[in-house]
Amino acid sequence: MASFTVRSASAGDHSVFGTRPPLRRLALCYDDLRRSRVNANSLGRLEMKSFQFDLFADYFQFYLQDEQAAGDLSDAWTPDATDRMLAVADYVVGVGTVRNTTVPVTVELHGAAPADDFDSWDHVTQCSLTVSSGRVVIAGCTDYFPDAPRIPVTPGCYSVRVSYGGLDSVSADGLEGADNYRVQLWPGKPCDPSTVKERAA
Repeated sequence: MASFTVRSASAGDHSVFGTRPPLRRLALCYDDLRRSRVNANSLGRLEMKSFQFDLFADYFQFYLQDEQAAGDLSDAWTPDATDRMLAVADYVVGVGTVRNTTVPVTVELHGAAPADDFDSWDHVTQCSLTVSSGRVVIAGCTDYFPDAPRIPVTPGCYSVRVSYGGLDSVSADGLEGADNYRVQLWPGKPCDPSTVKERAA
């Protein structure tokens, strides 16, 4: 089960929700997408929100997804996605890890694209995530979904940047390490997954 803390948040909203309605497959029509557009001007005035989690990265992965989505990544972990450490399907993003155990994860919400700090990280990827429900679920792939934490967001499409640190710190048995993961989200447009900075061989 994931544990989390909120490092900073704008006034009036310090909540991360821990329950959800029964899982169901999301069917969106044009009107749903039109109504779920992000109000970028409003988000741009918000201060950055940062959430810290300890996630059990079973099968060397954790994920973020729209609360109402099916969240199926079974066909998304292709060889290219595995090399990229990032898999994407409808309304869900899977992040690869170098340990098959509990890892520290930070999620940041920004009103606009954050400044690049790629030199501080081993590996950086980017993609997009559509959130129609207004809640992003973050969890390990075998976590009990109803208990996974929720982060409230404005419905719409988000750019997602994942930064990976300490990848070469893992012990020989794969259990110990200083690897850490940061996920940044801000209002954006749909885009294909890509590697912004590749891990050194």
